[in-house]
Amino acid sequence: MATLKEVQLKISGVKKTKQITSAMKMVATSRLRGAQLAMEAFRPYAEKYAEVLGSLAQKAGEGASPLLEAREEVKKVHIVLLTSDRGLCGGFNVNLINKAEALIKEKEGDEVEISITNFGKRGRDWARKEGQARVDEYLGVVGANVGFGIASTGGQKLINGFLAGEYDEVYLVYAEFVSMGRQVPVVQQLLPIPPIEMVEEEEATAFQAEHICEPSAGLLLGEMLPKNVYIQIYRGLLETSTSEHAARMSAMDNATKACSDIITDLQRVYNKARQAAITADLMDIVGGAEALKG
Repeated sequence: MATLKEVQLKISGVKKTKQITSAMKMVATSRLRGAQLAMEAFRPYAEKYAEVLGSLAQKAGEGASPLLEAREEVKKVHIVLLTSDRGLCGGFNVNLINKAEALIKEKEGDEVEISITNFGKRGRDWARKEGQARVDEYLGVVGANVGFGIASTGGQKLINGFLAGEYDEVYLVYAEFVSMGRQVPVVQQLLPIPPIEMVEEEEATAFQAEHICEPSAGLLLGEMLPKNVYIQIYRGLLETSTSEHAARMSAMDNATKACSDIITDLQRVYNKARQAAITADLMDIVGGAEALKG
């Protein structure tokens, strides 16, 4: 059985750990609120942009933009992986990496080349360890105050690579925020831009807005399609940042509760050891008294 001093040291260490996890939970909670507000404010804009873009693409017809044209043969697949820069957020990064690995297994073949752009250190470290071909990396972005500039910079590089024939398909892997306890890894095709689904006639409302284009729909698509790539990357960054804070808050909450349970168990062990020590001392006293009587 451990001595009283050893148990006391363990209890003290666990209490300090509990203080740290509790503080980290409070920090994650405060950051989550700001990230969630930014994400929820951007979602309606992204949805409306997709609606207008779908209407323009329908009017422009086929061949309106090279960003909409799928390649006959897919030989070069590029993956944009969004992960966090820090750990201590449960299985958040593991789930995203597993999603990227599943996509690689689905797309890889004898003549298919896979390359990766990383947002976040955890994904970068995984790609480096696995020997994946890394084209670009952006660190210190996810989980911070995400700016649209980083999304437009990364998106423009992807568009240039796609138009130059360096990539045949580009996919985005990010975490979609569903609720405080649920963050779902998602794979989204960025390039070529997939057909944007319009509202079905039977599901349409009584009034369906018609967008009047000036200049033509084709010219507007040339401006709006690249911005759609930026918007999707930016939305992925906002979703992943919010999901990271939610996952860390949940993980630190579980860690704090686990520390409380450990402290309770150690306190029982301490009480048992203390009682055993008192009993031993009493036995020594009684034994000594009996010896003096004899």
